[in-house]
Amino acid sequence: MPSPIAPDLVYELISVSSPSLSPDGGRVAFARSKYDRERKEHRSQIMVAELPGGEPRPFTQGAKDGSPRFSPDGGSMAFIRPDDGDRKQLWLIPASGGEARRLTSVAGGVAELAWSPDGTRIAFASDVDPDAPPDGEESSEPRVSVVRRIRYRYDTLGWRGDTHSHLFVLGVASGDVQQLTDGDWDDHMPAWSPDGARITFVSDRAEDRDVTNRREVYVVPAGGGEPREWSQGLVSTLAATWAPDGERLAVLGTDDPEVILPWQGRVFILEPGKPPVALTDGSVSPVGGFPPAPTPDMRWMNDDRVVFLGDSWGESFLYEAPVSGGGARSVWGGGAQLTDLSLDAAAGRAVVVSVPPDSAGDLRVVDLKAGSDEQLTSYNRDYFAEHPPGRMEKFTLDCDGTEIESRVVFPPDFDPSRTYPMVLDVHGGPQSAFYDAFNPVQQVLATAGYVVLAVNPRGSSGYGIDFVKAVLRDWGGEDYRDIMAAVDEMVGRPYVDETRLGVTGYSYGGYMTSWIAGHETRFKAAVAGAPVTDLSSMYGTSDIGVSFGEVEWGGRRVDALDKFMEMSPLTYVPRVVAPVLLLHGEADLRCPISQSEEYFVALKRLGKEVEMVRFPGGYHSFLRMGHPKLREEYLARTLAWFDRYVGG
Repeated sequence: MPSPIAPDLVYELISVSSPSLSPDGGRVAFARSKYDRERKEHRSQIMVAELPGGEPRPFTQGAKDGSPRFSPDGGSMAFIRPDDGDRKQLWLIPASGGEARRLTSVAGGVAELAWSPDGTRIAFASDVDPDAPPDGEESSEPRVSVVRRIRYRYDTLGWRGDTHSHLFVLGVASGDVQQLTDGDWDDHMPAWSPDGARITFVSDRAEDRDVTNRREVYVVPAGGGEPREWSQGLVSTLAATWAPDGERLAVLGTDDPEVILPWQGRVFILEPGKPPVALTDGSVSPVGGFPPAPTPDMRWMNDDRVVFLGDSWGESFLYEAPVSGGGARSVWGGGAQLTDLSLDAAAGRAVVVSVPPDSAGDLRVVDLKAGSDEQLTSYNRDYFAEHPPGRMEKFTLDCDGTEIESRVVFPPDFDPSRTYPMVLDVHGGPQSAFYDAFNPVQQVLATAGYVVLAVNPRGSSGYGIDFVKAVLRDWGGEDYRDIMAAVDEMVGRPYVDETRLGVTGYSYGGYMTSWIAGHETRFKAAVAGAPVTDLSSMYGTSDIGVSFGEVEWGGRRVDALDKFMEMSPLTYVPRVVAPVLLLHGEADLRCPISQSEEYFVALKRLGKEVEMVRFPGGYHSFLRMGHPKLREEYLARTLAWFDRYVGG
């Protein structure tokens, strides 16, 4: 008999990531990871499959192996494995199998590796800490921390101080490591020129780097020298790929100071001495990642097409865009969120990580010429056979001339002749979106008997530049009204019990949950995860309070304090009637736990029903990357709160 998707799914699901196609497209390597209940830790190993149709087989034996990358000739594979101090190091193994050998022992660990075209060198990023004591010379005495800049810490990475990420080049045969860049800034995402003579990278070297989200594209000689900026005319960039002739670059970037990457960028062509040329418009949002997280493969082909992964209206596609102009054209995709991409040398075959609504994510192999695909992995098939997910539907509403898209997840045994409680789920960001993708919170609720409503209001990404900017300086305005219009639509349907409504969300979704609790009385319960409740204190305590907050909320706190207070849920605490559950990681540097502490005290002092749950060691990202016990607890407490006050 089918069972609900319970909070313990975090122990059961197997994830796949970091696909790497061999240059000839005949093999794919990827990381497979799962929580090991016996050892009580996540374990990952590299798998390899022959294409087409081969069964993936274990390829490495380490406990935490990842980020495989085939060499340009396909004969070797570089990958990352942590050392005894849990610092990620670079390893090499023959592509035919055998013993792996360690290539690096760098104090700052290894990230973002890139092979040179001739396969003799590997560029990578590594942290450089000028204040770090030499290995083996740690003192037992306490040590003060000195802060000299606003961006002295970063969520998930923790304390940064004067630590910066810089580029290095490794000689594969000799083992020699050369530091390529240095300075009071961070360098990321190296990519070699076709002749191997230069390396392009992304860096935040602008004078205002401490208070903005700017990142520029530079090119440096591979043997060392002075980097040269290529991205004049763009406000920020995330990744770059070379033209086959080595004279131009295609980059993911933005020329709008009010657009924050990676949520709504465009593809631009860069050529020294010329202004950037936009290759795509705002209807497609290229998929990128915050450094040091990798950005999916993007390729400039010999026939002057740029192939990349992009999002539009809550779905992902593989796109191609002619360099001569004409915009982007989807060549494959839809009906799922695609989170990673690897292409073979000719870009005739692709492997993507695909997350559809009814599965937690698998690899699919795509024939780009034929537009066909096949599923390569299905590690969670048995789990979902026993725990069928709820079905997803979509609808759109016209809100004052703007089309707003929503998704609804129904219980697996949904019967339209019955009535159901409904939970509204609000995404984070606000520059983010709900996709045609599996969502653990929504599926735990739906399979427990709730109808779940997920709205992409103004401010969501993937719906155009004007749409994503509509939320700026208006948190709790049109975004709130868009969401309430979708709620009104749903409660007008006969199967929704309008007397049993709940609301939840994480990060900005937690903000909106708190905002709704102070502006609506029809919700019987609210669960706010890592909420923003006080913009004034958030400005000075968040790792992005200045760089993000000044764009989103209307400037510096000293200049916009009244607006900050007007948009803060803390201001409206006296109006709250719904019981509120606050869930927050204690190590959260993005939305610090003080945001929940302030809201908790304000509600408690007024005699409101409120409870706060603190997750030890939990960064803002702990729902994706944290300990499974904490993630299970988050889901379990969310479900229990709604069962208690709304009723499943």
